[in-house]
Amino acid sequence: MRSPDVIVVGAGIVGAACALELQARGRDVLLVDARHPGAGVTAAGMGHLVALDETEDELDLCLLSLARWDEYLATHAGLAEHVRCGTLWVAEDDAQMAHALARAERLGRRGWDAEALTGSRLARTEPALRAGLAGGVRVARDGVVYPPAVARDLAAQLVARGGRTLFGATVAGIGRGAVTLSSGQRIDAGDVVVAAGPGVARLLPDIPVFPRKGHLAITARYPRTLAHQVVSMGYGQTEAGSDALAVAANVQPRITGQWLIGSCRQDGIDHTGVDPRVLAHVLRAAIALLPGLADMTIIRSWTGLRPATRDARPVIGPHPALEHVWLAAGHEGLGVTTAFGTARLLADLMLACPAPIDATPYSPARFAHEPA
Repeated sequence: MRSPDVIVVGAGIVGAACALELQARGRDVLLVDARHPGAGVTAAGMGHLVALDETEDELDLCLLSLARWDEYLATHAGLAEHVRCGTLWVAEDDAQMAHALARAERLGRRGWDAEALTGSRLARTEPALRAGLAGGVRVARDGVVYPPAVARDLAAQLVARGGRTLFGATVAGIGRGAVTLSSGQRIDAGDVVVAAGPGVARLLPDIPVFPRKGHLAITARYPRTLAHQVVSMGYGQTEAGSDALAVAANVQPRITGQWLIGSCRQDGIDHTGVDPRVLAHVLRAAIALLPGLADMTIIRSWTGLRPATRDARPVIGPHPALEHVWLAAGHEGLGVTTAFGTARLLADLMLACPAPIDATPYSPARFAHEPA
């Protein structure tokens, strides 16, 4: 095997997007994964395309990526199972409504249309919601996709452009411009990009990416019963309780007519078994907003381990100590939304091109002097 210019470790949606971007810019790329494209974290997630704005830099990355998603979906919407359902951020009380109005203002200021809704307008906009909600915000351009299909397509596009893939091969070690497989084989390259999700901690223990567990469930088919993605205003803000569990409803209408239900966060857990107690919390939170769900059939439940960081920002850029090693990981629940933006930003950094947004908040170097 000839030595590639770049080895990308991890064929989830972020790694596949990075591999394709670098190949398209003239690098010879090898994409390596122990499984097939999109089989890990990407397969376990919800697949929302949503502009989140907890910080300005988070919104920068989301909007950069969503613009590139629009380009991709212009020709691949069917493959991606794309539904531009919009998001309803639902406020249950006046305090949440104040946050919703602030969100509408921030998104609108950045050109991502967001419409504030009173309680009565919210009820008319999405009849499946329970009565008596304070109001909310409708973000019409948000949507959902099926991420594994996109990851597979990106890997196929990589090969079509002359790149290579190596699946079924576990990376055991990362060095300066090289990887070592569990078989003992060493593959040299000019650069290595580590996009291995929670596996980053195993390969690069000095990079503080850790697993954050989430439970999901999906219903049987109930076509045309839910028009929007419905998300509690507590999403991303709900603090964990004494049992380290944080729950905030997120329910999506899928192209199949099914409802996909999340979301929760648990730290300190590295196994993927379904906990019936946690799943019950997730379902109760969803039913509290969408009471009709109580009469629906749940056909499957599962979990995923999101790759998270302490400051809730991904790590995108050069490793602070290992030359020719780069990171694209730690996106937690925004890996699908920000995959294309991450690929653009990483490629600009690797090729010394001007970046479209400030890359500093995502630099792996920010953790270089922190205790592990």
